[in-house]
Amino acid sequence: MLVFEDLNIPPRSEKMPLILLILGVSGVYGDSHSLRYYTTAVSAPGSGLPVFSMVGYVDDREISNYNSHTRRCLPKTEWMKKLDLEYWERQTQIAQNNEAVHKNSAQTVMKRFNQTGGIHIVQRMYGCELRDDGSTAGYQQVGYDGRDFLYLDTQRGIWIPAMHEAQITTQRWNKPEERVGEMQKNYLENICTVWLKKYINNGREDLERRVRPVVKVWGRQHPDGVTRLQCLAYGFHPRAVDVKWVRNGEDHIPSDEASPILPHPDGTYQTRVSVEVPTREGDTYSCHVEHSSLEKNLSVMWEPDNSLPPAGTAAAAICCLLVVAAVIAGVILYKKKKSVYNPTSTSDVGSDSSNNPKA
Repeated sequence: MLVFEDLNIPPRSEKMPLILLILGVSGVYGDSHSLRYYTTAVSAPGSGLPVFSMVGYVDDREISNYNSHTRRCLPKTEWMKKLDLEYWERQTQIAQNNEAVHKNSAQTVMKRFNQTGGIHIVQRMYGCELRDDGSTAGYQQVGYDGRDFLYLDTQRGIWIPAMHEAQITTQRWNKPEERVGEMQKNYLENICTVWLKKYINNGREDLERRVRPVVKVWGRQHPDGVTRLQCLAYGFHPRAVDVKWVRNGEDHIPSDEASPILPHPDGTYQTRVSVEVPTREGDTYSCHVEHSSLEKNLSVMWEPDNSLPPAGTAAAAICCLLVVAAVIAGVILYKKKKSVYNPTSTSDVGSDSSNNPKA
């Protein structure tokens, strides 16, 4: 039976901590698009999470969802619902095959760590990008209990261990007779991007809509000679944005605190960036925002008399904090379980269990 050995991760230069993968990170690419899948396998019931789940995204939009409770792969956008019944039956079958494989995956990884009980999570993230300059990229990576486990070097088509316990898996997958890396590299380069183009074509109006950000700034001067500045950008789409504070129109100030880019119920996003600066006369501070909806970067100056959040932004900031708290709680819960990522087949969602090598 094929177990666990189908986990994939990007080359080291592209690898990122799993917490960032959960929260989401991206640059400001005007017409770039990505197709990503996240699979999660939990070693035992009782965590509050499905024992297995597979969720697909195009850019920031969830397009499909399968879990061990529903046991069906279901569309999550109107334009995905237009795909025929045969498509969804095929994706359901693939996800069910992956579920069967992954039920053993967490147990296999637990043995690598000499663990005999508890709730553990194996996660896998894989996908591809079509960038606005015409280039493409693919990535696959696997995490265990919130830590990087192994990843796929997509240039060479070989697996790289991220910790000692992953060496047995990578050695087996890299054997010439297994060719796991080559199969996954082929999926990322020749299959994933084809499906991504199809999805973009179906959902172009939704995926490529542009909504300008609203930017509010405020600050508070403290008795110790320090001023804390806040910049809130909200109501923008797509998700990718760059927000930073600038001194005297040219000096970038590294942020002390930056919230994740978080969703609003209306499909737009928000983020907040804070800095602490010396309270000095003559210096000016402005928040600069770069977003694909803007013809040129947006710059909003802070005035010293703006010591409180403008009307309406307090509620948005509170909402932001609540969402962050929920996300962090979810990350902590994930780190207490263990999740795995699976290989991929000629279908766009995940890999058929026939491609899943044993650990």
